[in-house]
Parts: sequence; C-alpha cells; structure tokens
Amino acid sequence: MKRRILIILENSCAPFDTRVWKEAQALRLADYEVTILCPKWKGHADEGYELQEGIHIYRHSMPKEFKGVFGYLVEYGCALFWELLYSWWIYLTRGFDVIQACNPPDTIFFVAIPFKLLFRVKFIFDHHDVNPELYLAKYGKKDFLYRTLLWLEKATFRLSDVVISTNSSYRNIALGRGARAPENVFVVRNGPDLKALSPVPPDPALKHGKPFLVAYVGVMAEQDGLDILLSVAEYLRNHGRRDIHFTCVGVGPAYHELTEIVKEKNLQETVNFPGRISDEDLVAVLSTADICVNPDKPCEMNDLSTMIKIMEYMALGKPIVQFDLTEGRVSAQDASLYCDNRNQVEDFAAKIVWLVEHPEERKRMGESGRRRVENELAWKYSVPHLLAAYDAAFGKRRESMHEAAVHGSSIDAPSENSVNKREIPDRYEKVDSGR
Repeated sequence: MKRRILIILENSCAPFDTRVWKEAQALRLADYEVTILCPKWKGHADEGYELQEGIHIYRHSMPKEFKGVFGYLVEYGCALFWELLYSWWIYLTRGFDVIQACNPPDTIFFVAIPFKLLFRVKFIFDHHDVNPELYLAKYGKKDFLYRTLLWLEKATFRLSDVVISTNSSYRNIALGRGARAPENVFVVRNGPDLKALSPVPPDPALKHGKPFLVAYVGVMAEQDGLDILLSVAEYLRNHGRRDIHFTCVGVGPAYHELTEIVKEKNLQETVNFPGRISDEDLVAVLSTADICVNPDKPCEMNDLSTMIKIMEYMALGKPIVQFDLTEGRVSAQDASLYCDNRNQVEDFAAKIVWLVEHPEERKRMGESGRRRVENELAWKYSVPHLLAAYDAAFGKRRESMHEAAVHGSSIDAPSENSVNKREIPDRYEKVDSGR
C-alpha cells in the first residue's frame, strides 16, 4: 500500500511554488501518494480541487491582503483555520501518513498535533525561511513578536520527526535552536530543474534599444533590495551610463511601491517591471540578459538563506552581481562578483560596469556557473536527500545517504583562496561615463 503524504503550503500556491512542486513530483515518482493543501491565487489558481500530474491539490480561500503586523495575523489566522478544517476532510476522505509543513509561517505544527497524537502520523518540517530573522529584516526589533516567532520555530522543530533544511546554515539552526539530532536533519537544496531551464536565442527587442541588459527575477518584498537596484540604475544614468537597461521580473508586496519609485526617479527609459510572466518569457529574458543581479539586502536572514534565482541565473550561464553574503557565495562561488555591504549603491554599480566592459569575464563566469549547476546544484542531486529524509521518518535508512544526513550537504563554502580573494582592478572601481 502506498504511503500517503499531505504537504501543507501557506505562503505560496501549487504548482507555482517550484520547490514544493519539485518535491511533490519526486515523491510521487518514488511511489508515494501526494496531496498538497495551499491557498488559492486569484487569477492563477482559483480551483478548490485539481489533479495535476497525479498530484492532488486542494486550495482554500484567503482574506484580502492587509499590510503590517495586523495583516500577517489576519493572514496566518485565516490560513490556520482552513488548514485545520481541510486536513481533517483530507484525512477522512483520502488519508495520509505524513504531514510535511512548508514554512512560513511556523504555525502549521498546530495542524499536525492531533494527527500525530491520535493516529501516529509523521511530521516533517520543510524549513524554507528563518522567520525570526525575517521579522528582524522587516521591523528591526527583538520584541514580544520576535520572541513569539522564536517559540513557534522551536515548537515546530521539537514536534518534527525529521527536518528538511534548504542549506547548511539552516541545518545549523535546526541543530542549535531546534535541538534536533544530526541524523534527523537532511539538507535538501533548492536546485533548478535543468530540463525546464534551457537557454534560448537572445531577443534583441528585450533590451529596449540598449546594448546591455541587466535582469532580476524573484519576489519583490522589502528585504529583496529592489529599492537598492533602482538607486543603482539611477546612479548609472546620472553618471552617463545610458547603455544599460534593467528588467525586473516578478511580483510581491513592494511591487506597486517600486513602480512608483521608477516614476519618481524618472527611470521609465531605464527600468521596466513586467510583473509575473510565463516560464517561456522568463527564460527569454534571462537568455537575453548580459548580467543577472541579486540585490538582496545585507541582513542576517539573507546571509543565511539560499536564493533559487542564483542557481537559475547560473543554469542559464549568466554572470551575477550580488552582495557579499554567506549562502550567496556558497551557491555562486566564482560565477558572481560580490559587492561591499556598506558602500552598496556605488559598488554594485561599479561591479555591473566592470562586467559590461569585460565580455570575456562574463563568458567565463557564466560557463563556470553552468558547470556548477550541471555537476552539483541541479535538483536531481537533491532528490536522494529528500527520499532519505522520508525513509528516516518511517524508520528506514538509505545507507548511501547516512553520511550526507549527518554532515549536511556535499555543497561546501568556497575556500579562502578561491573566490573570496578575487578582486577587480582599481581602475574599474569607479563608474565610467557612458558611450
């Protein structure tokens, strides 16, 4: 009889959450029966139930989006209510042997408690975000809500049978704050699916009449640093660089505010925000880009977190500019230039200009990144770790994966003698005038 899995996802929607969808597909191919419970996305996934590729998807309603702490309480409270209701319905109609909780928030363990106590359902914590650090990045204070988030995180760790960490930094949190045993914490990196990320011929029209295109793809929230990137675009324009266009793909809480900043700074001829676009259009933009950027603000959360966009850029052979953050270096190594976390705008602009002026380095870095994804970071290398985590939850052990479970991941940080020591010659540290 097939083992049955219920994956609960709150802050995104299946199949649009690429990590959760890849996990679900991998588990289904491993002969598990998979059900996903997630919110509806208006205009994209309005159906209450859907069967896609053999995976059952149940979607619940969500309230109108509010800003601030009150908005989060309303959102999470509503989600928890529907998750409790739907989980009982799914258990009575389909059944499940495992609940996999994909945070944020760290409240899904409340759903798992009765099933774990009454029916011995296993609980796997798929640790996507460090919520206490996310709160610090947004509000900058260690108040009552911050301490509440720490407690919720600890309770989630303690209830879990197995923890899935997205990188070694998150694994260390599970071992430390979570007090989990090393053999029950598995690193499952969020690598790209190379079958879905094949480069296509560049489309000159996507450069908006400019010789060079800088591309960003991802969520647009306060901590994602798009305001810094707009300041970089303004800085370059004001210093005569009118040969570079910026395309920022994605949506998020800061999207409308960012489009207003574009108007205020009079950057309409330099920056465009196409919003959410199809996968085909996204690949076209990234294939056309000369440089890809990750302007995530330097903070503890971003320092600890692995961003899938980094590996997607690398999969398409693109050189990267980003701030000097721990997990960013672990992922990109010498496929990226790393900016000064203090002199943010000027140094980010300088790194872009240096790459613009050095096409041979762009090519070398892009090829290096592509090889790294092909040989180490692609999703196919994470699947055995995911299956080993499920084996551990059911009391089995894949001997070949035991060492990986204990030590985290084969993906290690670059040595001090490699990309940490790469520097740009002094003559390229200042922004040159445009052509």
